[in-house]
Amino acid sequence: MRASLSRHTANTVASVNFDQRAFDTMGEMTILFAAVLGCVVLLRQARDEHRDRPEPSEVAVPVRRYALVVLPVALVTGLYVIAHGQLSPGGGFQGGVVAATALHLLYLGADYAALERVRPVEAYEMGDAVSASAYLVLGLAGVLAGTAFLANTLLPYGTFNTLSSGGTVPLLNAAIGMEVACAVVVLLARFLDQAVEIAEESGE
Repeated sequence: MRASLSRHTANTVASVNFDQRAFDTMGEMTILFAAVLGCVVLLRQARDEHRDRPEPSEVAVPVRRYALVVLPVALVTGLYVIAHGQLSPGGGFQGGVVAATALHLLYLGADYAALERVRPVEAYEMGDAVSASAYLVLGLAGVLAGTAFLANTLLPYGTFNTLSSGGTVPLLNAAIGMEVACAVVVLLARFLDQAVEIAEESGE
């Protein structure tokens, strides 16, 4: 608690995750990144498989309306949780999952083709790599500044309980939020591909 207050981080959990034990958080991010990489490799289209165009699905009107109404609310909620991770309960891990899941409400409210239009998998794969790299770059910036890896000494701590408070905590939190969101989207995309599009050449 004393360390988090000294760095103007209102949420003690965020202070632990992205300041006092930021190296541990990098390990958790690396595990998720490796899981996505393994999923992409293992679930890629094999030589004896082909892609079938998904057939439009019939969605009950109440389900369609509910999903399409909740989608923007859930997406904004996820982004809000990420942005305010250093101030209140939540953060990059939780907000990233909420934001990624929100996009898939389009699959429930419309069909798979509509989801594919707002979910270019290659872009999310790139976003996953970029956000993981951003976390590492922020850590190396501390070394170049003459302190320790991921040391929270690069930026001013700001005014307590504001979005700009906490030094590098908001930036690391945002990087994690983007990485988790992109990773979950890619994981679900690969599993949905197997369930909806990819089939064996024999048609079985």
